[in-house]
Amino acid sequence: MDPLAFMAGAAAAAGACAALPLYVRARRAERLAARLGAELEIERHAASHDPLTGLPNRRAFYQRGTVLVADRGQHPLVAVVLDVDGFKQINDVFGHSAGDEVLATTARRLNAYADGGLVARLGGDEFAGLLPGGSGSTQEQADRLAEALAAPMRLAGQVVTVSVSVGLVPVEPDAHLADAVHRADAAMYRSKGTRRRPHAAAPPLTVHAAARLGDHQHLVHTTLRLGKPRDTTSPRPSTAT
Repeated sequence: MDPLAFMAGAAAAAGACAALPLYVRARRAERLAARLGAELEIERHAASHDPLTGLPNRRAFYQRGTVLVADRGQHPLVAVVLDVDGFKQINDVFGHSAGDEVLATTARRLNAYADGGLVARLGGDEFAGLLPGGSGSTQEQADRLAEALAAPMRLAGQVVTVSVSVGLVPVEPDAHLADAVHRADAAMYRSKGTRRRPHAAAPPLTVHAAARLGDHQHLVHTTLRLGKPRDTTSPRPSTAT
């Protein structure tokens, strides 16, 4: 064997042996970086999203919403604030797990209705949204949103309907998001105060027309009736004559 060829082969083999640990360490570093990146993304998502509903939280809503309002290409926009009527009663009657299901269902319906718009859970049973202005008047848009959120749902083996109070206002391109949300929130509480009705056991849905406040501000209150689960063990009154 040519001594020079032997020495070259030996040198190549030695180089390969030396490079192998470096390659292994590099691959380990890549996997570690990928894992840390995935964990960081999970932490970022958790910091900006509500764990129950998966919607953006209050902080993320204001961060993203401010950008949307400032972008004239996103207009027309409407700001929405809503909460679940009688939420404490839902928890008391059906339990807290049912209350969580009501919140999750409301979030899914709101997100589906928004169709790409920004929606968020502000906290408790309160939600907010920045939605594209749809067809029809502001009143008609509000009515459609209220009806979409008020569809019957099943809780603890019962088919029930749950009411929501909604405040909806248009957002001008130069508006401050906090001001728009404040106006929508005031509209929601005005709706709740002026349209409040006691819940009854009957299942039908009743939709109240929105009240107009000022030139642009509209209120919607959808009243749905919520009753305790029926006691199927009690005998029914006789209808015999």
